Amino acid sequence: MTKRTGVILLVEDNEDDVKLALRAFKKSNVANEIVLVRDGVEALECLLGPNDRFGTPRPKPAVVLLDLKLPGMDGLEVLRRLRADERTRLLPVIILTSSAHEQDIVRSYSLGANSYVRKPVDFAQFVEAARQLGLYWLVLNEPPRMTKKA
Repeated sequence: MTKRTGVILLVEDNEDDVKLALRAFKKSNVANEIVLVRDGVEALECLLGPNDRFGTPRPKPAVVLLDLKLPGMDGLEVLRRLRADERTRLLPVIILTSSAHEQDIVRSYSLGANSYVRKPVDFAQFVEAARQLGLYWLVLNEPPRMTKKA
């Protein structure tokens, strides 16, 4: 798979789901670096904070994979805050969750999610989902160029 510059930000607190996602992306040849954060507050710090812990400006990821069920601040609140900020308003955010509740789907899209993907339970299905996500969001999709202001 052709690699688009940038990282994938995986916002996930469940260790089993993290391991599954990392294995699935590796098996599906998604070559982009995957940065893991484990809760909503950490996700916002990563995306909206000006610098990392070493003072280096943070590059924006190519795509964010956001779980809804997170400790402290849930994924819907993270999404709401990302869309309220000019710097992350256009950042591709894919909800990657186990929730099949219609209200979660509607609320996610209402808040500006670019896609809503249910986590497959079966590993082979998860690998295929990871392959398709990588192919579409990292190769085929043409995101808007982010200016210094945005």
